[in-house]
Amino acid sequence: MEVSRFRLLFLTLLAASVLPGCAMFSRNRDAAPETAAAAQPPADDAGKSIIEPQVERREIKRPKIEASDFEVGVYGGILSIEDFESNAVYGARLAYNLTEDFFLEASLGRSRAGRTSYENLSGSAEILTDSERDYTYYALSAGWNALPGEVFVGKNRAYNTAFYLVTGIGSTRFGGDDLFTVNAGFGYRILPTDWIAVHFDVRDYIFDTDLLGKKKIVNNLEAHLGLSFFF
Repeated sequence: MEVSRFRLLFLTLLAASVLPGCAMFSRNRDAAPETAAAAQPPADDAGKSIIEPQVERREIKRPKIEASDFEVGVYGGILSIEDFESNAVYGARLAYNLTEDFFLEASLGRSRAGRTSYENLSGSAEILTDSERDYTYYALSAGWNALPGEVFVGKNRAYNTAFYLVTGIGSTRFGGDDLFTVNAGFGYRILPTDWIAVHFDVRDYIFDTDLLGKKKIVNNLEAHLGLSFFF
């Protein structure tokens, strides 16, 4: 009877210690496939293609701007000599570009004075001789490219431009006298190529004169169109 009780107690203790371990082993075995599936990295989408942008590249031409500091040119236009009508003027200019913004200029121009209103009304009276009507000037000026920019012609062409201011001093030979002259004005320049420039200038040449019997300051306005070359 005691042996039976001892066996029953032994079997009870054995069941209490073995059954929980079996249950735990069963749970771990069921969860293993899920853990393995979760740890496996996703397969690459081999069927999907990568979109590559089709960008059409355009050819860019770099401007060939040469370092040409000197500029020589000719011009022609109209000069209004105060009290002596307006007549054609022509001349030449030489410029040196100090920087992109500033330049020095030497110019030489010639024109011929007309008749005054007194001469036209009197008929025969001549204030100046024929040789004294020759009008010649030279000027040394400094210029400032105040508004550099571009002008567009159509969709595919652009040209460099500049609006500039000029002032300087010089001398005018007129009426048999050499007159100290101050000049001031403005101009507009456009470059069709990197070695040619087209200019439109307006200048005022100012000096003292007493040709009409009374000394006064006269303003002689000039407007001209010019063509110059860089070298």
